[in-house]
Amino acid sequence: MLYFYENINLFYKKQKYLMKEDINKFIDLYLNEDIKDGDHTSNACITKNTYVKAELIVKENGILAGVEIAELIFKKLDPSIKLKKNINDGSKIKQGDIAFTVDGPSKSILSAERLVLNCMQRMSGIATKTYDIKKLILKTKTKILDTRKTTPGFRFFEKLAVKIGGGFNHRYGLYDMMMIKDNHIDFSGGIKKAIKNANEYQINNNLNLKIIIEARNLNEVNEIIKTSKVDRILLDNFSVEETKKAVEIINKKFEIESSGNITEINIKKYAECGVDFISLGALTHSANILDLSLKAKN
Repeated sequence: MLYFYENINLFYKKQKYLMKEDINKFIDLYLNEDIKDGDHTSNACITKNTYVKAELIVKENGILAGVEIAELIFKKLDPSIKLKKNINDGSKIKQGDIAFTVDGPSKSILSAERLVLNCMQRMSGIATKTYDIKKLILKTKTKILDTRKTTPGFRFFEKLAVKIGGGFNHRYGLYDMMMIKDNHIDFSGGIKKAIKNANEYQINNNLNLKIIIEARNLNEVNEIIKTSKVDRILLDNFSVEETKKAVEIINKKFEIESSGNITEINIKKYAECGVDFISLGALTHSANILDLSLKAKN
């Protein structure tokens, strides 16, 4: 477990707000949401000091994610529960695989079961979708990014699942990157003013955050290049042909990200334009769960 905490803290070393304590708070909150004043069915049906061994059975092919989280949940509810991993996060899985076995008090295992499955099924679905999309652009330099279109309260786990699936994380929230979108541009009074405001704000507040700005058309791309002082240009809802032209115009002066109306069907064409990143809200908001089941071992 110590390794896991060190691993995620290294991965999110820029995240000042998300450490071991935050994960424990999440587990406490959602165990309480499910159990409240007691798992009355288990209390009624299972006698005290009954122990069981159960298996996490894979019922669908995909990429496994959330084993480490599952162990944290079981241990948080009952430290006496022992989990033995057979398959690690990020591994390919097929129907019939046994991801892990868990051994301990029957009541405790049953009380933790639903939260474990909810987390793992959701995370494995996201990891699988990310992996499948990444395969489509393997021969390009483009990296797949997630977005902030995540489930409230579950963002860390969804973004971790993207990483497990082979993708990369965009900004975690509003605080760790400045992203000047169309409304920011319009409300500021234009591109030049918005960029100037963003840079002055960082100087005045002693910040050193990457600045990304959206471009809605090629004219805005040219204006951004002239204004400079940003790190990345996001081509918002550009066609493939417009993207090719934008990549030529930018000519490696800035990082380039494509987003908007990009799907499994057309993603390869966008990647082949030479963009550095493609961000997809669908990685998190449209991923199906992966079917998993926890069953007592005979």
